[in-house]
Amino acid sequence: MFDENEIISRVLHKDLRAFEILVKQYERLVFHVVGRLVHNYGDTQDICQEVFIKVHKNLGSFEFKSKLSTWIAKIAYLTAINYLKKYRNSGEDEVSEDMDKLHFTNEHPESVLEKKDTAAYVNMLIDQLPEQYRIVLTLYHLNEFSYQEIEDITEMPEGTIKSYLFRGRKLLKEKLEVYLKSEWHERV
Repeated sequence: MFDENEIISRVLHKDLRAFEILVKQYERLVFHVVGRLVHNYGDTQDICQEVFIKVHKNLGSFEFKSKLSTWIAKIAYLTAINYLKKYRNSGEDEVSEDMDKLHFTNEHPESVLEKKDTAAYVNMLIDQLPEQYRIVLTLYHLNEFSYQEIEDITEMPEGTIKSYLFRGRKLLKEKLEVYLKSEWHERV
């Protein structure tokens, strides 16, 4: 069982095996957070490494005011946001507050996916959402953070988080309904 207090203590006492355990425990969380914001796989890997370097360097300043996972997710989120601010290219990840301007693929899901895999299709749709929806949906549904923890990570007010969750879910529902209707018509 993972005991974060023990692991932190061991890492602070220069136990590299303990840091390896910490990385294994949180690498998936960091990859999810960074991967929802940065779409280039190589850049995502580099940013994840940078996150764990920051975790290692700053672990002594962790004050136990939140869970370690929240603290690490915040570092991942801020590192990815800083990357996007620095390297944003041609506005492809620009956030639009106007839901009518959101772009989704109009291709039939079968042409997008080799297999009829709803989970993969949902992930593809999430990846197409503006970054604030992607990150909030990922933190809430995939990483199971509470509203308060998401607020701590993103520094967004709780009302904004709830609004982004509502809007993101609504967009996903609309696109999934189109997908499921097309699946149903193919079987009939």
